[in-house]
Amino acid sequence: MPLDEEGKGLALEWLRRAKSNLTRASGAAKPADVLYEDLCFDAQQCAEKAIKAVLIYKNIPFRYVHDIAELLTQVKNAGLVVSEALQKAAVLTEFAVETRYPGVAEPVLEKEYLEAVRISQIVFDWAAQIILGHE
Repeated sequence: MPLDEEGKGLALEWLRRAKSNLTRASGAAKPADVLYEDLCFDAQQCAEKAIKAVLIYKNIPFRYVHDIAELLTQVKNAGLVVSEALQKAAVLTEFAVETRYPGVAEPVLEKEYLEAVRISQIVFDWAAQIILGHE
C-alpha cells in the first residue's frame, strides 16, 4: 500500500529528529562537562529514529523499541537491503539505556564514541537516500 502524504511527512519528521540527534552527537568539540555516554546516546537515537523513519516511509509497522537489531530485522523482512555496514549499527543499542546510568556499565571511551558517531552517520545517510529519493 503506497504511503499517503501524511505518512511521508511523518517519515520526514522522524528523519529531521534523527539529524538533530546526529548533530548533537557529532558536535565539533566536546565540552568538558558533557559525557561520551550522553553523546553516544544521541548517536544511538539518530540510528533508531532514522531506521524508524524508513519503516514509516515504507509503511511497515514496528514496535517502539530501542533495539537496533530488531528494527533492522524488520527492514530486512520487508525486503529492503541491509548492508554489512548498516548491520553494525546494532552495537549502538548498548548506548540506549545501560551507559546512561552511573555504575551500570563501563565508561565510554573516546574511540567508542567516535565509532558510534561514524556508524550513526552511515545509518542516517542510508535513510535519507531512501526517504529523499536518492536511491
